[in-house]
Amino acid sequence: MFRAQSASMTTSAEEPSALAGLKGARIAIVHDWCPDFRGGERVLARFCRLFPEADVFTLFDFLDPEVKARHFGDRVFRTSPLNRLPGIRRYYRNLFALCPFFIEQFNVTGYDLVLSSSSAFARGVLTRPDQPHVCYVHSPARYAWDEQFTYLEQARLGFGPKGLLYRYMLHGLRIWDVRTAHGPDLMVANSEYVRGRIRRIYGRDALVIHPPVDVDEMPFTARKGDYYVAASFLAPYKRTDLVLRAFRAMPERRLVVVGEGQQSAGLRSLAAPNISFTGYLDRQQYVDVVRNAKGMVFAGCEDFGIALAEAQAAGTPLIAYAQGGARDIVRPLGRDTPTGVLFRQQSVESIREAVEMFESNLAEISPSACRQNAQRFSIERFDREFQAAVAQAVAIQDGGPRAAPRMVSSNPVHAAN
Repeated sequence: MFRAQSASMTTSAEEPSALAGLKGARIAIVHDWCPDFRGGERVLARFCRLFPEADVFTLFDFLDPEVKARHFGDRVFRTSPLNRLPGIRRYYRNLFALCPFFIEQFNVTGYDLVLSSSSAFARGVLTRPDQPHVCYVHSPARYAWDEQFTYLEQARLGFGPKGLLYRYMLHGLRIWDVRTAHGPDLMVANSEYVRGRIRRIYGRDALVIHPPVDVDEMPFTARKGDYYVAASFLAPYKRTDLVLRAFRAMPERRLVVVGEGQQSAGLRSLAAPNISFTGYLDRQQYVDVVRNAKGMVFAGCEDFGIALAEAQAAGTPLIAYAQGGARDIVRPLGRDTPTGVLFRQQSVESIREAVEMFESNLAEISPSACRQNAQRFSIERFDREFQAAVAQAVAIQDGGPRAAPRMVSSNPVHAAN
C-alpha cells in the first residue's frame, strides 16, 4: 500500500524496521496555528527535524522571523487565507468557528503520511481512507469542552446576543470535534491526563508520549538561590494569582514572576515587597532565573508542562498542583528520590502548606534527583517513541493488527497519592 515518492526522513540504527518503508515518502505535517513559539511549536519543530523534507500546513503563522529561522531554518509554512487578513494577529482567536472549515481546505490527500499536531483543529484535516494519519494531541480544546464556562465567564459572555452566539459556535465546534475524532489511525497524548480526556471525550484510547525536553539546554545547578520562581504565560488557567496571594502571606519568602500575558496588569496589582516581576525574558535570561531558583511554584492544571520538566532538568524542584501533567513529571515526597511537592487543592492555603512542607524536607529533595528525573523526557526518548508510533500507524494501514494503543513512554511515577 505505502508508496515511496520524493521526500526523506532521519533514521538511526535503533529506528523501528517498519520505518524503512517511509524512505522517499511524501509527508505532510499539519499544526493548528503558530502565534508564538511555545510548547506545541516545540513539538512541531521536532517533527520537522525528524522529517526534514515534510511540508508544513498551519492556519496562522505569526512567529518572529529570528525564532522561526532558529528552530525551522528556511522552511516555508503553508497558511490559510485567514492569515492574510488585515490585523489578523489581534483577533485570530475570535475566528475559532471558521477554523474547522479552513483546516479542511488544506489538501494533503496526495501525501503518503499525515502527521497532525493538534489542540483543536489540525486533527480534522481531510485524508484518504488508506492514508496513515498520526495525531499528536496536546489536548482536546479546553474552551470547547470542560472549561467552556470558565472561558465564557472570564470573557464576560453571559446570555446576551454575543454570549449566545459564542455558545452556539462552541456547540458546533464540539459536534465537529467529535465527528473528526476517529479520523487518525493513531492518537498520541502528551500526558496521562490528556489520555484520560481523550478517552472521556472521544471514546478512544491513545499512546502517551511526553513532549521533547532539551535537557542539555538547561544547565544543571546544584547551588540554589534564596527565591522561588513562577514562570509561565500569564493566562487565567495558570492560576498565578493564587501563587502571588500565597507569597503575599509569606513575606519572608521571595518570589520572582516570569512572563507576560493577558493577566499581566491584574497580577502586577498583587505585587508585594517580596514579589518581583521580570516580564518577558529572552531564553538565556529565562534559563538563568529558573536554574538558580530554590523551587518552581505552579498552581495551574497543564496538559503536560514543558516548563516544569525544564526546571527539573536544571535541578530545580517543583511545588505544583497535583493535576494534569505535573502528575507525570513530579516524583512527590513519600516516593523514592523525590523531586518536589504536590498539593491537592487550588487554594492559597494549600500552596502555603506545600511551600512549608518543601522547606521542612529540603534535605530529601536533591537537585541531582531532579536532573535525573528529567532524563525521562529527553529529545532522544521522544524521537524513538514517536518514530515507533508512526511505524505502528503505517503497519495498521498495511494490514497489520489494530492493536489497542499502549503507553510507550517510561513513566513509573504517578501522583495519585
